[in-house]
Amino acid sequence: MRLVAIGDIGIVDAMMHIGDEAMFEALSDELGARGAEIVAVSSAPDESAARYRGASVGRIRFDGLEREASERRLAAVVASASGASSLPEDDPAWGVITAVAEADAVVIAGAGNLASTWPLHVYERAALGGIARAFGKPLAITGQTFGPDLRGRDRELVAQLARSAALVGVRETASQALAAEFGVDARLGVDDASFLGFPIGSAASTTAGTPGGAGVLVSLSLSLDGAPRAETVERVARLVDAAAETVGGPVVFHAHFGAAAGTDPRGDAVLHDEVRERMQSASTVLPTGEPRAAADAARRAGLLITGRYHPAVFASPAGVPVLGLTTDGYTVVKQRGALAHWGQSATVPIARADADGIPHLQSLWTDRERLFDEAAARRPAHRGAAAEWWDRIAALR
Repeated sequence: MRLVAIGDIGIVDAMMHIGDEAMFEALSDELGARGAEIVAVSSAPDESAARYRGASVGRIRFDGLEREASERRLAAVVASASGASSLPEDDPAWGVITAVAEADAVVIAGAGNLASTWPLHVYERAALGGIARAFGKPLAITGQTFGPDLRGRDRELVAQLARSAALVGVRETASQALAAEFGVDARLGVDDASFLGFPIGSAASTTAGTPGGAGVLVSLSLSLDGAPRAETVERVARLVDAAAETVGGPVVFHAHFGAAAGTDPRGDAVLHDEVRERMQSASTVLPTGEPRAAADAARRAGLLITGRYHPAVFASPAGVPVLGLTTDGYTVVKQRGALAHWGQSATVPIARADADGIPHLQSLWTDRERLFDEAAARRPAHRGAAAEWWDRIAALR
């Protein structure tokens, strides 16, 4: 079976986004184990081809286009796939069109891109869905967050895309409810990268630690959505100091969007350094690294404080207590959705990281053994459901 799969992947300017790569890596592992050959649609096709050991093509590309130009390009791409050649011969969309024509099915990999916050991703995926329809290829959408900010033309395109899919999988109840508004019965499940690094077909983690081990892991997002930076840095520093005192052990900062090479701080690491400078406790830095290593680090933590989504995705299946720092409705939906699958719910606005967060982390630490046992009890059902989901996608024809 040959699949064309799009994810928000490809290392550009030597910057790694662990979560985006992790979801695609999980898809590649799971479907590859089921005999699928995957053609990746990537921002950096040569890099992705080497990373995932398979073929890769560049994205259709809607970068920098205004709404009217995006509409014209969407129509031209779909028309060209249908036989009306309105695109120049050197247009990057031809690589995707050819790949879909030669494939058995198309997959939109896990992400949170289908929102009005990122219209270029909505158009990119709408175009891919249109190409799949033009060739009569079945489409699966997996591991998605829909919205919550989804309006106007973006909402129309996402609704059409979802209704055209043979399979739709989402990762939060809010996304499932939005899919239902489109008339789509979406499957609700854990994030696709939840079991990255687990043995394929296993319900148990080989890296899950024990309650109270391995100190505090901190992963922040550089995006603060308007929260005053200096004040927020002070508040987060006080929160992490309190966590260090409560938990004991090392405090480690790990940037999930950071430099794939070199030592200069970039991406989230810039904010990490600002927080570390304001802390009273000692801390160290774990280089951004690869998704599997990131998953292992999160699962071995005693307590996780995160403004990023995928540290929570990795840590919560291992029963690690998680405190999520949110900045807007989107991050609230994602953080609470990830934690709810595993019996956790502790999130606070980052602008109140210390005032609201310190009582939460103390409660989490007190409750750590129950959280560990709850995750262990839920893991077999979630792993089994995920395996069944990958089976369904691999069976598309």
